[in-house]
Amino acid sequence: MNANRGVVRLTVTAGVLGAAAAAVGQSRSPGTQAAALPRLLDLGSTKCIPCQKMAPILEEAKKDFAGRFDVEFVDVWLKENAAVAITHKIRVIPTQIFFGPDGKELGRHEGFLDRERILAMWKGLGYEFGGAELPKIERWVPVKKDDLAPDRVCYMCDGDVAAATAIVVKTDRGDVRLCSPHCYFILYSCLTEDRTDFDRQVSVTDCATGQTLPAGEAVYLRGLAEKTGRPWVKAFASRDAAVKQMQASGGSIIAWAALQGAELSRRCGFCDRACYPQDAAGVIVAGVHTYGCCAHCAMGVAARTGKDIEVRQPDGLTGEPVVVKTLDGKIASVEPSTAVAWFGQRKNADGKWVSAGCFHQGFFRTPENLRTWLEEHPLATGEMISIQQSLADKMKLTPRQIAGASKIDECAPR
Repeated sequence: MNANRGVVRLTVTAGVLGAAAAAVGQSRSPGTQAAALPRLLDLGSTKCIPCQKMAPILEEAKKDFAGRFDVEFVDVWLKENAAVAITHKIRVIPTQIFFGPDGKELGRHEGFLDRERILAMWKGLGYEFGGAELPKIERWVPVKKDDLAPDRVCYMCDGDVAAATAIVVKTDRGDVRLCSPHCYFILYSCLTEDRTDFDRQVSVTDCATGQTLPAGEAVYLRGLAEKTGRPWVKAFASRDAAVKQMQASGGSIIAWAALQGAELSRRCGFCDRACYPQDAAGVIVAGVHTYGCCAHCAMGVAARTGKDIEVRQPDGLTGEPVVVKTLDGKIASVEPSTAVAWFGQRKNADGKWVSAGCFHQGFFRTPENLRTWLEEHPLATGEMISIQQSLADKMKLTPRQIAGASKIDECAPR
């Protein structure tokens, strides 16, 4: 099997076999029972990629289950530990062996093993260790009433629609109002229907006068916010007004077609929606850098590609990174181990709870950070879930469902 996946084949030379045979009869070598506790012995190597991915899982288990079961790692590629591989008849690494308190082997597993499956193995062997129980954090009724008129709420992000930057899309179902050009281009990137001449349905607001005009006729000023690095865009009816604003606030004048290219240049690796890197999770898959427009879509990249991924998602409160790595569709590591996910939900027209959309999801380094974030977002509804569940929910999707999630049609005007 490929060393980058679950196992590495173990080979032992004749010379090592001889050294191992001599070592077996010596005093206690690595891998022998030392305490009257159940014990997990992981036989691998610091140079084996699946073993490296198991290292943080073993360290977490050693800390979280101290006094309940022992955890030991032995590098069987080191010459002095060759006897251990012989004694335990190891064929591939990593191999995990589960021992009872009396030192008798109860069971074993070959290949990468995540935390949940370690605990499941113990349970199958008669030991219920469970995991660190997550506190229950949920909110199904907003703690504050949303008093904004419907035409003041952005169709895409639910943010406030300011009069000076409002965008209106004319549809056969009525006007769709958006807070900014960015939210418009997110909507545009989600359309699965024919988008030819779609921009003719779009009106923007002249920042100087408050008057509306066709999107293709406006002059745009685009710049970067100093603190966040996030792009901002303003529309003007005349070039003179745009130049005047540029002299005051900086930025660059840009045409509608060029603005569209810039706004659509970054896309979610799962749903293909337009996003800004400053708002998105960074995702590395097979050495390629992409994005997740939200924390859960970032997890979906593993399901869409069938490959291992690394996700760096800013904490929704502090902006500090939550780093998640996967292996074979399972969580390999989470840093910090206390990190959790918020699954934002809302009621649809049928009264069923559904996803509240990517603007209402996130990872948090601790449940306490999530609680503070909820205090600052009184309209948010949903529940806290583990990051393991966030990935598992995406991995359950069928290929057809994954294909349907790309260019999410549910974001299109209804």
